Amino acid sequence: MAILVNKDSKIIVQGITGSEGSFHAGQCLEYAGNVVGGVTPGKGGQMALDGKVPVFNSCKEAREKVGANVSLIFVPPPFAADAIMEAADAGIEVIVCITEGIPVDDMTKVYAYLQTKNSRLIGPNCPGLLTPDEAKVGIMPGFIAKKGRVGVISKSGTLTYEAVHQLCSVGLGQSTCVGIGGDPIIGTKMAELLEMFENDPETDAIVMIGEIGGSMEIEAANYAKHNVNKPVIGFIAGETAPPGRRMGHAGAIVSGADESAAAKKKIMRECGLHVVDSPADIGKTVKEALAAVTA
Repeated sequence: MAILVNKDSKIIVQGITGSEGSFHAGQCLEYAGNVVGGVTPGKGGQMALDGKVPVFNSCKEAREKVGANVSLIFVPPPFAADAIMEAADAGIEVIVCITEGIPVDDMTKVYAYLQTKNSRLIGPNCPGLLTPDEAKVGIMPGFIAKKGRVGVISKSGTLTYEAVHQLCSVGLGQSTCVGIGGDPIIGTKMAELLEMFENDPETDAIVMIGEIGGSMEIEAANYAKHNVNKPVIGFIAGETAPPGRRMGHAGAIVSGADESAAAKKKIMRECGLHVVDSPADIGKTVKEALAAVTA
């Protein structure tokens, strides 16, 4: 099984006729073959990706004509919020927004708008989703992953890839990898994904990679303490970051006592998570945690 996307997903790419959208849409199509169309207003009726997929004028049209249920967004920051809301209006169940630099005010409106819809947003400013051998929705390199039973949740694209590498190096594959994005306002939080992985019968353990700033990791740890029976292996990036300085992502800035890496790791340990101090320890820690469960 998997969460969010699988072999039956029907993916459209908003912004498919742009250079970035075209390139990554081609990579997604090559990986699993389930890109069914693209959306660029005013270019409906054309064919993209060397004539392999149709282009539609709107998400609504794509939904009606090819049954799209997942949208991947490569739209410039000034227009990305409208693209997300358009996909939600069309009834697209899963929306993945890769775009970086969307104004916080725009995302505040998007977040409120999505509360009235049945769509789930992943991102923005994220690497997207990967269910090995079934669906690639975003910019994660599919070749680094292999099918397995460990779910991955991460704020960091690069650390997602490192976690996958560490898991594969000890013989463990992934059920689904989710890059949630590092902006202050994102569509789906860690606790929500912990719930999904907990309810997935083909996920046995969960890797959760966070970073300094905000309270999402603390909320997720407290959720896991009371609601997750599967092993959760946690890592927090930004141990040496000075208070008050943004590090990398827009949301990675320590503004309170509980937002430092040390404070978050302490709370995660108190909640029963297996916390590692280096991403190089992720694979072996997951393997040990799984062995302890089956012993």
